[in-house]
Amino acid sequence: MQKGLVSILIPFKDTEDFLEECLDSILAQTYLDWEVIAVDDHSEDESYGIVSQYAQKDTRIHLMRNLGKGIIPALQLGYKNAKGNFITRMDSDDIMMPHRLEKMRASLQKKGRGHLSVGLVNYFSDRGISNGYFKYENWLNRLTRTGSNFSEIYKECVIPSPCWMAFREDFEACGGFLSERYPEDYDLSFRFYEHKMKIIPCNEVLLKWRDYDHRTSRTHKHYAQNYFLDIKTHYFLKLDRDAERPLVIWGAGFKGKTIAKKLIAANIDFTWLCDNPRKIDKKIYDQRLLHFSQLATLENPQSIITVANEEDQTEIENYLLKLRQVPMKDYFFFC
Repeated sequence: MQKGLVSILIPFKDTEDFLEECLDSILAQTYLDWEVIAVDDHSEDESYGIVSQYAQKDTRIHLMRNLGKGIIPALQLGYKNAKGNFITRMDSDDIMMPHRLEKMRASLQKKGRGHLSVGLVNYFSDRGISNGYFKYENWLNRLTRTGSNFSEIYKECVIPSPCWMAFREDFEACGGFLSERYPEDYDLSFRFYEHKMKIIPCNEVLLKWRDYDHRTSRTHKHYAQNYFLDIKTHYFLKLDRDAERPLVIWGAGFKGKTIAKKLIAANIDFTWLCDNPRKIDKKIYDQRLLHFSQLATLENPQSIITVANEEDQTEIENYLLKLRQVPMKDYFFFC
């Protein structure tokens, strides 16, 4: 292990159109003590050759082929060969801002162990950014500016996978890349949360995050909504669920139904609430849906909110506030 060295792990597959920009942005870093561990996940285009050319010119770039298949085995192999005291990940289609490594390493050095460095992100695309990604960028950056990312972790992935840095010891204490659970970046975020890592607030854009139609997070089954719900439910039951309190699901759309099925399969009792007149008093999976006002009759409940509409979420939050309920203790937004 080298004390000041930053190990940058880059799994890649068929990103020949973007690799040069990615690697050039690393070569342009103001902080020079870094290594790239690039792992080719069975590319069928010229990606391997492109990285090979860079590796021949700069000995800080190391190239290997994935022995398994998929991002997780690639990350595991890359980390096995990493020598740095600081660990970070980069996606092969993104671009680092020139001071990213310097900024992140300095913030970790200042704050010490138990902290996680993150940065603001900026989505970009040749065809423009969709409203969904624009909202996600604004939401994520709002949290990052105050270091309050974990306060809304059940909504969406709160740590941008290509824009974080940790001390090696902290990273390993959180399980590193050993977990086999997808989406791997969301799972890692929950493990950072589980180990009470402290987010260092940041007000600077440190990553340009590329969006395009065949991006892995858009196309691979491991990033489908049901995988995200699996992770949310798993960690809620492990980390935040109080089995002595009544459990409530609020909402009977796709997410509500999916979580209800998981709880039923695990023999976990719950009360199912909604505010849709067409569903109240109906049965789904042999479970009757009740009017949301029934929440006030329960003694010290915990609620999973699966309602996606933003206006409805605001109304629900105001209602819960009147009941003096506290977010991330009494209720959890799963969307």
